[in-house]
Amino acid sequence: MSVVGFDLGNLQSVISVARNRGIDVICNEVSNRATPSLVSFGLKQRFLGEAAKTQEVSNFKNTVSNMKRLAGRTVGDAEIQEVEAKLTPVELVDVDGQVGVKVNYLGEQQTFSNIQLIAMYLGKLRDITAYEIQNAVSDCVITVPGWFTDSQRRAVLSASEIAGLNCLRLVNDLTAAALGYGITKLDLPEEKPRNVVFVDIGHSDYSVQVVSFVKGQLTVRSAAYDIHFGGRDFDQVIMEHLAFEFKEKYKIDVWSNKKAILRLRVAAEKCKRVLSANPQAAVNIESIMEDRDVSTIVNRSDFEEWAQHLFGRTADTLQKALAKAGMSAADIDAVELVGGTTRIPAIKTTVKQVLGKEISTTLNQDEAISRGAALQCAIISPVFKVRDFRVNDICSYPIKLSWDPTPEEDDTEIVVFDRNNSIPSTKILTFTRSEPFTLYASYVHPEEIPRGINPWIGQFTIKNVEPANSSGEPSDIKVKVRLNIHGILSVESAYTVEEKEHVEEITNKDGEKETKKTKKLVKKADLPVVSGTTALSKPLMDKYIEQESQMSSSDKLIAATEAAKNSLEEYGYEMRDKVEGPYAAYIDPGVKDQFLKDLNAVVDWIYDEGDDQPKSVYVEKLNALKKIGDPVVERYREAEERPSAERGLRNTIERLTQEAMSQDEKYSHIPPQDKQDIVDRAERARRWLDDQLAKQANVPKYDTPVLLSRDIAQEENAVIAFATPILNKPKPAPKPEADTQMTEDDEGNKEESQGEKENEMDID
Repeated sequence: MSVVGFDLGNLQSVISVARNRGIDVICNEVSNRATPSLVSFGLKQRFLGEAAKTQEVSNFKNTVSNMKRLAGRTVGDAEIQEVEAKLTPVELVDVDGQVGVKVNYLGEQQTFSNIQLIAMYLGKLRDITAYEIQNAVSDCVITVPGWFTDSQRRAVLSASEIAGLNCLRLVNDLTAAALGYGITKLDLPEEKPRNVVFVDIGHSDYSVQVVSFVKGQLTVRSAAYDIHFGGRDFDQVIMEHLAFEFKEKYKIDVWSNKKAILRLRVAAEKCKRVLSANPQAAVNIESIMEDRDVSTIVNRSDFEEWAQHLFGRTADTLQKALAKAGMSAADIDAVELVGGTTRIPAIKTTVKQVLGKEISTTLNQDEAISRGAALQCAIISPVFKVRDFRVNDICSYPIKLSWDPTPEEDDTEIVVFDRNNSIPSTKILTFTRSEPFTLYASYVHPEEIPRGINPWIGQFTIKNVEPANSSGEPSDIKVKVRLNIHGILSVESAYTVEEKEHVEEITNKDGEKETKKTKKLVKKADLPVVSGTTALSKPLMDKYIEQESQMSSSDKLIAATEAAKNSLEEYGYEMRDKVEGPYAAYIDPGVKDQFLKDLNAVVDWIYDEGDDQPKSVYVEKLNALKKIGDPVVERYREAEERPSAERGLRNTIERLTQEAMSQDEKYSHIPPQDKQDIVDRAERARRWLDDQLAKQANVPKYDTPVLLSRDIAQEENAVIAFATPILNKPKPAPKPEADTQMTEDDEGNKEESQGEKENEMDID
């Protein structure tokens, strides 16, 4: 069983697996440890991850990025319209009530929802993992930002199901990083907690968590977020200044050309990375637009001045997290940074100044979250034994339940899960009702959740509610509300209870028996609950699963067809060159010219009508060529390997003959006849080899050889098998020698001993 952690990033994702008594970050098909978070659509197939990256500029209208930012949102969402639509070249549209994309796929306009897009990408991560571990991937843990709402979490969870993954937990990014930090620490205190601040600035957001560690567990104390502060915002700052400079210097307007914008964004991102380690960075963009090349130099001091408004926000989120935890900087013991954007020197400086601590380097900034997710998966999975470590995560946003007013009640809402409520968590609420009723779940502070997301979470109707008795008294209803391990709200069950009187006899202090009556609530009957949430309906979920299965099968067939086509093309070119080169003597002159014609014809055909053919056509043509070509290759290979095999057999014959005729002491115990048998067997092998080589010398190189290298190797093994048991025969154990010399004392002792034996015999 696989144990996998996916760090699902907005720019790129990292995969970790638990194996070999540790956590390994695995590489993708081009040996990168991070896979671009991109999905691209073509005329024949989809391109995912690295394959999509190569088309990011050339096929920009059909290449989707920033998928994580689309999760769980609608196309009318202010965030989508004002931010994501400007950063995504693909047209954003409504798909089944969700934000999705319109792309040209298989030669026609098609639409896909954000859930489908994430599912496609997760399927790619699944396939990368399966190839690496040589096993199917099922159980996994996927990371999401702590600021993700119920609808966003449901979207990722649905996407994982469509991709055929069994997500054991959606874990918050920094909680995963904290787990990776804590489980490796063997010096955690048992009483007074160690308080650590984790700072994560990734491609599109900024998160801070305050976490307390004691031996065997971590507890998240608080979290704060700035969801519009990340690497892409710094890229945008650089882009704006470069675009202005290029307009002044080269008289071109980059903003008027979408391809130019993409090229500029790639250059700005590279510039930002270089400036994190160097005082200045060169920017060179070939053919940015209108066949113009542009170049400039960016200084770190200029960059820091341009982005001053962003750097000023670094401290705000840190201070919010401390305030929510009820702590000051003096209470913090360590600071850990993760996320690529935290490499910017000005950000590091600000974190140091606010917290008054040197930054720790315990964690790998790019891989810590993925590793923590794999550890969480190993802890949950029954097949792995991991050191016990408890994770106490929290609810980021308070959640309330409300209901329609009744004559008997003044209150119509309750905060069921308050800020920093632990995850998972269950609450049981009591209602007094005579008829069915509905509970409405929503966020307490809509202004705190990401802008544009509906604060409504769901509604839950409790059915079949009736009066408790014939007199019409209302029933007591218990409702079980749960915030599950993914951070998703649900009403798990509802049931009626009735008050029953329980009578028991007790003995008082005077020894007298008394009757005591107590009242207890007893479960009476389960009530059906009808839930309405942002989760996909079953018909829509089934539709998405079927579509993904069909697209995945089509992609695999296209890939296999392309591989067959490439194999045919490679074979045509390679054999054409070698038949006129090293293989020339090993092909029958009577078929050589025709074979060359066939090879040339296949190469020409591939670039003409053979460019788009079924896989079976390529396989059939390749097999037809190999019927002629494979024997040629085999004859050439045999001619190359035969001399080496001959030398091996002759050396073995010589070595065994010398050992058999040797006068060495270690062979002195072997009978002469056995040694002669070895000499005879070696000589027989030599005569066989000479005879076969003589026959082979009379066979043309283009004819089937009569002596194969494997035959020579087989004969060598037979000679060794014959001689080895004889030469390795152990020496017989030496016979004990009689002691022929005795001292006078020895003779006396011997006589005395014999006398004793004679006396003993007399007694008998």
